[in-house]
Amino acid sequence: MKFFLLLSAIGLCWAQCHPNTKPGRTAIVHLFEWRWVDIAKECERYLGPKGFGGVQVSPPNENIVVNNPPRPWWERYQPISYKICTRSGNENEFRDMVTRCNNVGVRIYVDAVINHMCGAGGGAGTSSTCGSYYNANNRDFPAVPYSGWDFNDGKCTTSNGEIQNYNNANEVRNCKLTGLLDLALEKDYVRTKIADYLNNLISIGVAGFRLDAAKHMWPGDIKAVLNKLNNLNTKWFDAGSKPFIYQEVIDLGGEAISSSEYFGNGCVTEFKYGAKLGTVIRKWNGEKMAYLKNWGEGWGLVPSDKALVFVDNHDNQRGHGAGGASILTFWDARLYKVAVGFMLAHPYGFTRVMSSYRWDRNFQNGKDVNDWIGPPNNNGAIKEVTINADTTCGNGWVCEHRWRQIRNMVAFRNVVDGQPFTNWWDNGSNQVAFGRGNKGFIVFNNDDWSLSTSLQTGLPAGTYCDVISGDKVNGNCTGIKIYVGSDGRAQFSISNSAEDPFIAIHVESKL
Repeated sequence: MKFFLLLSAIGLCWAQCHPNTKPGRTAIVHLFEWRWVDIAKECERYLGPKGFGGVQVSPPNENIVVNNPPRPWWERYQPISYKICTRSGNENEFRDMVTRCNNVGVRIYVDAVINHMCGAGGGAGTSSTCGSYYNANNRDFPAVPYSGWDFNDGKCTTSNGEIQNYNNANEVRNCKLTGLLDLALEKDYVRTKIADYLNNLISIGVAGFRLDAAKHMWPGDIKAVLNKLNNLNTKWFDAGSKPFIYQEVIDLGGEAISSSEYFGNGCVTEFKYGAKLGTVIRKWNGEKMAYLKNWGEGWGLVPSDKALVFVDNHDNQRGHGAGGASILTFWDARLYKVAVGFMLAHPYGFTRVMSSYRWDRNFQNGKDVNDWIGPPNNNGAIKEVTINADTTCGNGWVCEHRWRQIRNMVAFRNVVDGQPFTNWWDNGSNQVAFGRGNKGFIVFNNDDWSLSTSLQTGLPAGTYCDVISGDKVNGNCTGIKIYVGSDGRAQFSISNSAEDPFIAIHVESKL
């Protein structure tokens, strides 16, 4: 019996870091603040056909309605109950989305806010997305129900009950994060309420969870919740499949808590990835792309099989969370595409692409005072994601995942999946190239002068379509053509003023 238990525990550990995507699908996209009806449509018309593995959705549970400032994005990180009822849609719309996305091979990953409820200053009443009553002052959330017994107020030792010192692990996990009421996850009652919520989502058909604010929960408490979770719905998943768990742990070094404490539960968000890659692509601090030859663990990143990686996320694209000024976003479109292209070509980590909305930035003393602005809306109701004739999005939605360069690199990653990192070349500066076995090859010119050179691609001889400048359509190429000789070599020319200073070819872009 002991032997069997040991095996099942080991199984739990590694299985929770398996993304449950369909075979041959290797990237997910965060459709930040999209409505469930729009995500369902996007799965069917775009994500499924284009080979995306899944969607991270915004928190689906009832949250507080904040009117000052008016309906900020961060109100969704202030739970009132575990009813599936938000401005993204109701439970029926959520169920329909999960079913329709799964049916076209696109998984749904829920952003699970389980560390806390709303802010201590949230007042009392029914200012919530489903009208549930709450009283933040009394720690009273009858729609769950939670009461004063279910919070960590008594365990926090700081003067104001807030986290003050990030070098004190007890404080980071037992005190309030920016005033948010901290749940007592060591209580079995609280663990059970959270597990009931997650199990409801599992029964609906979700494939996994982003655990928000995981750094602010004890790893053992998270493990206890995970141990209460059911296997995934066998309508879409193999029997015995566990939910994919990726934990938001902001670990840039120099604090009491490290990402590695959470590996036993699943994957972690590797925030160093975007911060360091942004610094290199921007050529700050003397960094060069040539130094990326040993990118990954060699740069102090967590092990590849534990890493959920991204160039930017919903927090740090607006200066919140981690990463600082080096983070590249859609506002820096040219360099952003280079960074996302590098991420999707490189074997390290499990990749997540960002899909954003525009907002009116207003920088004062270096800070965007409009970083709170919520999604495009009409009097608080999220606007539809409209699709323009050129396949871009309207109504203020950026849809980076639809940019040709990014969408085609998602396909590139699918094609080269499992292939080794090969044929590295650099010029000692910011011109680099590498291959993925005999399936794909990519070349970057981030220098201030042109690149023109012959490189070993590792690919079979033939004519290839560069998927950055164009698409392979009906056997023809709308972009640059690359000719690979019988020796595997090809000539590449990239101007430093090119719209996109990189070229990518793969065996499925062969003409």
